[in-house]
Amino acid sequence: MTDPALPRDEYAFNPHADTCPMHEATVIASVVDAVLTELKKYNVKKVHTVTLTIGDLTQLGTEQMEFAYEVLTKDTVLEGSKLAVEPEHIVLSCKRCGYKGPARTIDFGDSTEHNIPVLSCPQCGGEVEVVAGQACCVKNMDIETGDD
Repeated sequence: MTDPALPRDEYAFNPHADTCPMHEATVIASVVDAVLTELKKYNVKKVHTVTLTIGDLTQLGTEQMEFAYEVLTKDTVLEGSKLAVEPEHIVLSCKRCGYKGPARTIDFGDSTEHNIPVLSCPQCGGEVEVVAGQACCVKNMDIETGDD
């Protein structure tokens, strides 16, 4: 439980924390920092798109990430670029019965936008390994350089 009287130090590094205080903002702040660091290696004139792969298990909201990206890229070379999010669906592998495929989910209907994945084998109930669905990475960037 958070005490509202305590300072919000967890957002102190983010100058826009008061406008986007969600965990998506923290993730996007890290992404923006990493992308800006990488772009310093090139003679970048314009960035068109930054594409992320985001796993379903991250529970990161696309709309929240897009909002945070827009706020956090102001006054940078990324300003005006599009954030594209490609989902990575959950894939499980069961050593007991050999199942490889999607997880069963618990659907809460309209009460939540996120379904809860069941991380056991949907066929035999055995222990599984998560093969996909945990990614949170930059897949690619569409940039225009001075060399183009």
